[in-house]
Amino acid sequence: MEENVDVATPITPETLLEDRPEWARELYGFELRSDAFVNGGAIPIRHTADGDDLSPALAWGKPPEGTKSLALVVDDPDAPGGTFTHWIVIGLPPTAGDLVEGRGADPSDVAGAVSLTNDYDRVGWSSPTPPPGKPHRYRFRLLALDNEPRLPPTARRGDFDQAIEGHVIAETTLTGYYGR
Repeated sequence: MEENVDVATPITPETLLEDRPEWARELYGFELRSDAFVNGGAIPIRHTADGDDLSPALAWGKPPEGTKSLALVVDDPDAPGGTFTHWIVIGLPPTAGDLVEGRGADPSDVAGAVSLTNDYDRVGWSSPTPPPGKPHRYRFRLLALDNEPRLPPTARRGDFDQAIEGHVIAETTLTGYYGR
């Protein structure tokens, strides 16, 4: 007597992409998007220290050939003391992918991704918190790397910059604005 055996559908990058939200499905090249704001638009209060302090949902298209890992850096180049880093994530897989809203607290379940220490001395996402005045730019930069940097969560921006020096093969940037 034959047994009825269920055969699971193998998980591939293509099947993972089928589970993406609708707004993230139409990314064809190495492009970074959010459903919270458009490039050059205002970052909603929900994603700032004046709101819920949640990292926005992000999605990206397929990186270029030769990419071994992806890294995400969010910084404020308009900060009074110079560029201020809000979030660094390394170890993202070299495929099209996404981070759901609020993932900034701990992206480690995304195929071994690791958040590093930001300029608030915290590991993970720290929301935009500009001083009163002109709105600041917040750059969400996704880097395609030809290496796989291995850094502990205690590593900071200088450690990260040193680990990727000469290894960035492509970059895509999403810029949002927030002011008080």
